Amino acid sequence: MANNLRFQVVEEAFKKKALDVKVPTERPSEYFGKYVFTRQKMYKYLPKDVYDKMIDVMDNGARLDRSIADAVAAGMKQWAMEMGVTHYTHWFQPLTEGTAEKHDAFVEHDGKGGMIEKFSGKLLVQQEPDASSFPNGGIRNTFEARGYSAWDPTSPVFIIDDTLCIPTIFIAYTGEALDYKAPLLRAIHAVSSAARNVCQLFYDDVTKVQVNLGWEQEYFLVDEGLYSARPDLLMTGRTLMGHESAKNQQMDDHYFGTIPDRVQAFMKDLEIQALELAIPCKTRHNEVAPNQFELAPIFEECNLAVDHNMLLMSLMKRVARNHGFRVLLHEKPFDGINGSGKHNNWSLTAEHSTHSTLLHAPGSTPEENLRFVVFIVETLMAVYRHNGLLKASIMSATNAHRLGGNEAPPAIISSFLGTQLTELLDHIEQGEFSEVKGKKSMEIDIPQIPDLIVDNTDRNRTSPFAFTGNRFEFRAPGSSVNCASAMIALNAAMAEALTSFKERVDGKIAAGENKIAAILEVLKDDIKTCKPIRFDGNGYSDEWVEEAARRGLDVERSCPVVFEHYLDEESVSMFESTKVMNRKELEARNEVKWEMYVKTVQIEARVLGDLSMNHIIPVSTHYQSQLIKNVQGMNDVFTPERAQRLSARNMKLIEEIAERTERIEQLVEELTDARRVANRISDIHQRAIQYHDTVCPKMEAIRREIDKLEMIVEDGLWTLPKYRELLFIR
Repeated sequence: MANNLRFQVVEEAFKKKALDVKVPTERPSEYFGKYVFTRQKMYKYLPKDVYDKMIDVMDNGARLDRSIADAVAAGMKQWAMEMGVTHYTHWFQPLTEGTAEKHDAFVEHDGKGGMIEKFSGKLLVQQEPDASSFPNGGIRNTFEARGYSAWDPTSPVFIIDDTLCIPTIFIAYTGEALDYKAPLLRAIHAVSSAARNVCQLFYDDVTKVQVNLGWEQEYFLVDEGLYSARPDLLMTGRTLMGHESAKNQQMDDHYFGTIPDRVQAFMKDLEIQALELAIPCKTRHNEVAPNQFELAPIFEECNLAVDHNMLLMSLMKRVARNHGFRVLLHEKPFDGINGSGKHNNWSLTAEHSTHSTLLHAPGSTPEENLRFVVFIVETLMAVYRHNGLLKASIMSATNAHRLGGNEAPPAIISSFLGTQLTELLDHIEQGEFSEVKGKKSMEIDIPQIPDLIVDNTDRNRTSPFAFTGNRFEFRAPGSSVNCASAMIALNAAMAEALTSFKERVDGKIAAGENKIAAILEVLKDDIKTCKPIRFDGNGYSDEWVEEAARRGLDVERSCPVVFEHYLDEESVSMFESTKVMNRKELEARNEVKWEMYVKTVQIEARVLGDLSMNHIIPVSTHYQSQLIKNVQGMNDVFTPERAQRLSARNMKLIEEIAERTERIEQLVEELTDARRVANRISDIHQRAIQYHDTVCPKMEAIRREIDKLEMIVEDGLWTLPKYRELLFIR
């Protein structure tokens, strides 16, 4: 037993102590953005006229003047080299759910046999990654490799180690987006423009509308030694087998509990490095499951928030290894306990010349409260019209394990509003407003909307899209994904809803109706139309699934089938009308989604088959052999009758091990055959469906058998770290 690798790595894990973290002597506000080319640094390193043009691009959406690119590049290079930087890279977000970068040095020939440090505007603005080597859905073939990365000046450059990282979009030679950032920027522009047009019904001085995002990143930490001793964690990010620990989260003692010293040291180190990269970390705490934690920043502009989340996920992995941990961003790394999400807190802010207005918050006048209702209702319209698409935007092979249990929202998109707001919308729907005689205006016969800052609603953890006072919390996105996927769909859908609302109101005003009357009439129609999306009850109940289907909401759970919503005519029309993505881009993205689903499940199935045959069955049969020897020894020592009685338990175990290992062997063979059949299907869509329908059930069946064996095989023989060891940090 002492030679068992499992016991050695567990012992090493429990011996580890928290590392001392070097804490800066300055206050966080003083080193915030240390490694970012902030506006203050731009003002210092750029000529005044160049700085002014850059601010116009960043704040007002002005087109970047390429004539200033050389001056900007020179300023960036000077700052970066003073910080010890030697390389630069275009940092982009391909359809892999991660980031990509190729590093080049600041060196060129000087023409005299030596080298000089050089970085031009041309290199800053545009580069050429290989477009056929990233997921592209068939847009680029191997012999059509050219693609472009182009600088996004609205997201500041930053330094990682010795490299200047330049946030960029990534597009094909033929112009289609091959990343998340390009369509996200288009969606943000679309909703900002549509929202500004609606704001003109209420304000005269709105200069722009900003999309806000505040993500909440949940994650697990596992000791690095234990992680390395679990091939399934190493290869797939989750445990493909493992009986639940006798104690896990049922005592509710981990949530908001005292943070373990080693984890506290990791969090402190992570926050320092994140703040130096201008990621505004605000909140940290223990989550519900053992070894599960959360980090959340102050909300930011949506594009920047997405960049910061992608950067943080990369940073988390690096910092964790320095502390002897591995970060698990998989949505469901452990069965039977909470999974990890990435709640997207989303809202819109109207920028005035002297102040700003949060559009999803009520105001202090009846007209501002009417504006509040308009933006609430049109958000519901967007979610209702495209509830299937929004589910597709957050669905993945990994998130599918999380949705629908252990406090994760169900795989049915609905919106929770709370009693007060629900009653308000019902009031308007019933037409309880009257015309004021002698005037062409409408009096809203509703009470003043109360201040929603303090607990006007309860919280519903089973709601995928909940109103939380001044914003909506999209709880369905998974912890490992790029937030941009959900934000592209939501912002585009919102742009469509607001555009439709404004057109209908303008039509009624042009026909001679009073503005307020026109707004209320359109609102009344929309409240009635989107009513099926409103649900404040228990999203886990079987009754809700039936009710949701009656309401016309999408209740499909098959991941490959859910992806089909990207190609619904309503989805294609919405994306094209808002100029976010065209049909070709949508078809390509679906190809990528189906392919990624197949590859994810395929890898898991191969790993599970390997572990079953090379770990589980040998260990189980070895224990079975020991039991057989024990039974034989009983027969040598005792009378046949007494030996039979004393050996009854062992005989039962011998028989159970034989039956379960036989079933595992049979299921592994069936699993392999199911993969082969699926792999022969040429159409990637149908192949993904086949994997879901035939391969996944076999994996679940194998897991059930293995988990039963784990409970009967001698603990000292079991080679893989168990849940009780993986889930508790000492």
